Amino acid sequence: MADNLKIIRDIISEHHSLKRHVKLVGDSVTDLEALFRLQQVHAGWTQSSIETLSKKQEQLLQAVSFLDEGLRNHFAFEEKAFPMLLGEAVMKALLLEHQDISRRLGEVKALVTGISPEAVSQGELLSRKTQLQQKISGLCQMVEEHAADEEVVLKMVKRSLEGEEAGGKAA
Repeated sequence: MADNLKIIRDIISEHHSLKRHVKLVGDSVTDLEALFRLQQVHAGWTQSSIETLSKKQEQLLQAVSFLDEGLRNHFAFEEKAFPMLLGEAVMKALLLEHQDISRRLGEVKALVTGISPEAVSQGELLSRKTQLQQKISGLCQMVEEHAADEEVVLKMVKRSLEGEEAGGKAA
């Protein structure tokens, strides 16, 4: 029982860490958006602006990859630890959410890597920027909602386990 409580505390702690990674990805989008707005004001692209855009794209890809790795590790841990705590029906629902998040993350990575600032027009870049912003916003929202839902369930399980532990000590 003490091991189960530790698992729950560890996962809740990981959720807080993942929220910081999600914010990092969101902040990168804001930086990219600022760059696109700046480019929109100018009539044409200079070589330095393309280099700046490429650097921002690389930073965004790194942030998304970091989130991807963190989520993979986190999901693997949950998928190992949760079945005994949550039961089959809740576990199936969590697995479906993990799959949806992983799929969306793959879509974001493909979109980021699919942008080639040197090879497309400003109009195409602006179109892709909007698409990227929507995908990342949706991904961030999905991850945050998933973590919040898990925390509700985990707090309930934690309370139950703590009640059993306190009841066992009193007996």
